[in-house]
Amino acid sequence: MSDVRNVIILGSGPAGYTAALYTARANLKPLVFTGLQPGGQLTITTEVENYPGFPHGIQGPELMEHMRAQVLRFGTELVDTMVEKVDFSARPFKVWADGVEYQAKSIIVATGASALLLGLPSETQFMGFGVSACATCDGFFFKEKKVLVVGGGDTAMEEANYLTRFCTEVTIVHRRDTFRASKIMLERAQANPKIKWLLNHEIAEVIGEPNKKVTSVKLRDTVSGAMSERTIDGIFVAIGHKPNTEFLGGQLPVDTKGYLLVKPGSSYTSIDGVFAAGDVHDQIYRQAITAAGSGCMAAIDCERWLEAKEHAEATAAH
Repeated sequence: MSDVRNVIILGSGPAGYTAALYTARANLKPLVFTGLQPGGQLTITTEVENYPGFPHGIQGPELMEHMRAQVLRFGTELVDTMVEKVDFSARPFKVWADGVEYQAKSIIVATGASALLLGLPSETQFMGFGVSACATCDGFFFKEKKVLVVGGGDTAMEEANYLTRFCTEVTIVHRRDTFRASKIMLERAQANPKIKWLLNHEIAEVIGEPNKKVTSVKLRDTVSGAMSERTIDGIFVAIGHKPNTEFLGGQLPVDTKGYLLVKPGSSYTSIDGVFAAGDVHDQIYRQAITAAGSGCMAAIDCERWLEAKEHAEATAAH
């Protein structure tokens, strides 16, 4: 059993680290559980060119190292492990990690979302070297190249349309011949002359030069089972994201896709004293900069909430 913390932050992407930075500078002495992948999704992104302040771009892992060093400078306590479960039913709130119980007056949930992937070993091997799960992050690197977009939902249509700004050819690969995408998004993609279609096919293997680039893919016909190979420069997996909320055990309300719900224009969840930041609740923008911004919002909301609570308790005591 440990003492009761002012704030515990769950997650260490741009949202978690920014929340830590603001709460640490407000002298709240935050405790951050970084998870098993400190730095979050940016650690699997090679080059980040759209984060302000880095005119020549920066490697994703390096950016997260900077953020980590910055929060440590202001006295944030970091624990590099996963939180297994939480209890938000009473205050102080409780979280468990590696079998140890921690208590806090407030919680900021910034556990992010994970891109759903195809589950191929070769896909993991080439992640950041031609395989990407984010067109807005990486599309720019595929100027004048030919790419595949895998998926049949709105995400795939949106990513394919976006990529036609840079790529000479974008082919949507979908394992069926019907789509989950909304009518408007599908029609927009079908009307784009740069988009080609490869239906009833799935990727069986990604081929390339390890740690360098993708050169081709092996495709499987989902109807006949026939295999073929296609020369390609890049693959964008666009089969959706899954917010990392399972460990919450349903204690906070989520939308139909599992994203945490917050009160509009704030980071407040339905439980007083529990806040959400970053991709765990944002399914629209999903950028490092917006995650950082919402981490700042959560920290300020949390700080003001703790202050109001202290004031109310002090007033009640007199």
